[in-house]
Order: sequence, then structure tokens, then C-alpha cells
Amino acid sequence: MSYVVEMRNITKQFPGVLANDKVNFALKEGEIHVLLGENGAGKTTLMNMLYGLYQPTSGDIFIKGSKIGVKDPNVAIQHGVGMVHQHFMLVPPFTIAENIILGNEPSNYGKLDMKKAIQDVQLISDDFGLEVDPFAKIQDISVGLQQRVEILKALYRGADILILDEPTAVLTPQEIDELGVIIRNLSKEGKSIILITHKLKEVMSMSDRVTVIRKGNIVDTLNTKDTNTEALAEMMVGRKVNLVTTKEEKQPGEVIFSVKNLKVKDNRGYDAVKGVSFNVHASEVLAVAGVDGNGQTELIEAITGLRETESGQVLLDENDITKSSAKQIINYGLGHIPQDRHKRGLVLSHSIAENMILGYHYKEPFSKNGVMNYDKIHEHAKVLIEEFDVRTPDENVKASSLSGGNQQKAIIARELYKEPRLLIAAQPTRGLDVGAIEFVHKKIIECRDSGEAVLLVSLELDEVMNLADRIAVIYDGRILDIVDAKSATEKQLGILMAGGEEKNKNSEVMDDDIKEG
Repeated sequence: MSYVVEMRNITKQFPGVLANDKVNFALKEGEIHVLLGENGAGKTTLMNMLYGLYQPTSGDIFIKGSKIGVKDPNVAIQHGVGMVHQHFMLVPPFTIAENIILGNEPSNYGKLDMKKAIQDVQLISDDFGLEVDPFAKIQDISVGLQQRVEILKALYRGADILILDEPTAVLTPQEIDELGVIIRNLSKEGKSIILITHKLKEVMSMSDRVTVIRKGNIVDTLNTKDTNTEALAEMMVGRKVNLVTTKEEKQPGEVIFSVKNLKVKDNRGYDAVKGVSFNVHASEVLAVAGVDGNGQTELIEAITGLRETESGQVLLDENDITKSSAKQIINYGLGHIPQDRHKRGLVLSHSIAENMILGYHYKEPFSKNGVMNYDKIHEHAKVLIEEFDVRTPDENVKASSLSGGNQQKAIIARELYKEPRLLIAAQPTRGLDVGAIEFVHKKIIECRDSGEAVLLVSLELDEVMNLADRIAVIYDGRILDIVDAKSATEKQLGILMAGGEEKNKNSEVMDDDIKEG
């Protein structure tokens, strides 16, 4: 069997971290091969070596049968390897054509030949069914189209081997389906594709083979048709994982939390939240679903006292908290799992014990007259570490030394200890493996079942549909519709997430919602 890529005994050592340990990986011509693993398993590190962003500590890379020292991306590109990174590398004010040719511009007698550039882009676009307008500016197109542009950039540079890093992370369901069709078309044209992901559903729908990597080691390589999501999850984590959270039918109680016609500006002074209204009831999970960048961050920051509001009202248990400080809002009964656990959730240089009392650190029994009671703090931390299965040598360890999953567990332990009236969970499983996701989902449902109100903000549609009782879809700073999770379909939500088929005017939907509360 001949392979277009072979990586033999690849080891990558960073200071204090063995990212890849004698890894063997092979890619067949024309296949779609998924590299699957938890965050931090070593997937992207391995592919960064194939693309020349890192060099292996030891081991050899063969491309199309020849041993290659891939010392930088230019060498990779010369040998037909292209990479589309998770965070796109495009220039927003430039057109699609200008972005595609950037760094590789066609010239005529020393001058940029834009006519030829546009013809070349159109030709490649038509050949591979990627359908883009060469004249459209990046800042005016959807995220899904931006991804097509990145793929076209690689193809324009002659890529036969394409690496796509977490390609579905920021796409709507429809865009994910479209990407699947594009990838299949590229495969039929003889392109060989590596997808880096931790999403099991996309593995099953998009790939021919799958290689599972755990803690820097290859677990197995299988034909996708010979496996299933449960088996792959177990290989990723090393134990059986419940992929669907079971939750009882609950009758929602009284309105705990209300947002009324809230308007918020972003850091540039533009309107980010444009008159949003909704209610969250006791014993209910209301999910806010949408593609990143549609006002979710500003909405959560305004609710939690981290950003000023322009107008509107926020009520928690009928207390007006619109202009309250973050400290006051916590005292009214708000728990917050922030979307950025490093920036907003933890003081990384402090111990786990100290982090587990943030927000109530000035209260007894942890503090009296400004003097910290470390006996009580450590006793409290030990209880939460045990209850929430935080994997740490002890409570004195710095928060920075824990894995992402254990950092998240520590935050959840701290926030749920407060027994909040409202729990805001913003991207609560971002960057977590399926085992940690299972734990987080279970705790969110326990919170809802104990009578608390939960506001979930997530980009993951599977997570939204798994946990929510009702789903509010946000687009361009507005709630387009609020739907019952039991009857909602991925297609319906995906259309709304892309800004289509607004069922009701925003105020009408919200007025009904508020009356219902």
C-alpha cells in the first residue's frame, strides 16, 4: 500500500510536556481521514509538524514516498500540503480574490495581473464546486464562505493534501452539511484530506478512516464504517461515556430571571445587543444558540455586571440588577460559569483552594474582618474536590497546572456551592473532551432539577438540543425566535442561526414570552 503521507515514529517534546510519543500516521491518496482526540491529545501538534510549523524531536515524515525535512510551511506547500487553521487567516477589507492570491500574485511585466487572478480563482472555484464571488469582501461574507476561501487559498497554491483543523467549530448545521459535500467532492477529484476534530458526529458522516489519539499516543486506526460513536468515545477517553444526558420532564416554575428590551454596545461602540427580551423559569434550561459573534458575549457581560447597558432592564427574582456591580449581582443569587475560564473564571497563579472561594471569599467562615481563615478554606476545597471529582494532587496546586476539564470542574464546584437562583453557563464545555462534557452536562441538569433557573449560552447545537427545555436563537444581536426544544429540529435552528426565516418580529416573540412568565 502506497501512502501520500507517512509519519513514522514521530515524537515531539516541549519543555515538561511530551506532546507526541512515537506516533505513526498514514494517509491514503483520495481518502478523508479524521484525526480524533480530546483537546490536548496531540492532534494539532502532529499536523503542525506535517505543515512545518513545528519540527519533530525525532521521527521521519514522508510525502508521496520521499523523506522530507519539513522545516517550514513553504516546504510543505512546495510538496502539496495545505492547512486550513481553526482561526482563519484572512484580511477582512480585501476581496476573496485578493485574499486567495496574497503572497502568490500573478504578474504581467512586473505588475499585478488582477484579471488573471480573478480568472484563476473563478476556475478553481468552478472546478471544485466551491462557488464564491471573487469580488466580495471577506468582511461581508459568512463564516462558512470564509472557510471556502481558506480551502481555495490552499488549492490555488497547488495543495493535493489538505489539513482542516476543527473545520466545523464555528459553522451552522447547514454550513456543516455543505462542508461535507465540499470535502467529498475534493476527495473525488483526488485530493487527500485530514480532518482534525473531537466531534464524533462529523467523524461518522465525513470520513473514510479515523485515527484516535490519546495523551500523545495512537490508540487505533479504523475504517469509519466498522465503528460507531460509542466505541470512538471510549477510545478517546479510555472508559465508557454516556453521550446523551438523560433528563426528566419538568414543569417550569415561576419566572426567576427577566431581560427586557436590553441594548448593549460592543468595545468599538457599535450596537451588539439590539433590544433583547426573554424570561427564564425555575426548573428550566433556556439555551441561547447562535454562531459566535452575534452578541452573546456582550449579552452575558451586561447581565453579570461586567459591561454597561445602554438601555433596558434585567431582573433577578424581581430585583432590578441592571446597574448593579458584579459583586452585588452575585449576592442577589447569580452563579456564572464564564466562557473564558482563564480570563474570567480563575486566578491561574492562585491555588485551587483559593479559587474555590472566589465571589464569597470575604464572607464567613472563609474570612472575618479581612483576615482569611485558611483552615476553613482548605477544608471547603477538599470537600468540593471530592464531590466534583477534580483531578488534582491536592488543594494547594496552582489552578494553572490543572487540565482544562479539571479547571472547569473547579469553577462549576465553586458556582454551584452558592446554590444560585440563576446559573449562567456560557460555553461550559468549550475545549473539553467527551468525558468532561458528560460530567458538566450532568451537573447542569442537576441544577435545573433542583429548581434553579439555567441560562445556557452555547455554540454547540448538539449541546443545546441535549440540555435545553427552550431554545432562543440569537442572530445579529436579536433573538429571532424562542422554540420548544422537544419539537425543534437542527434544520430549523440552523436556518435561524444563519438569520433566515424569522418567524416573528423580535418584540412580538418576547412580549409573548414575558406574558407567559
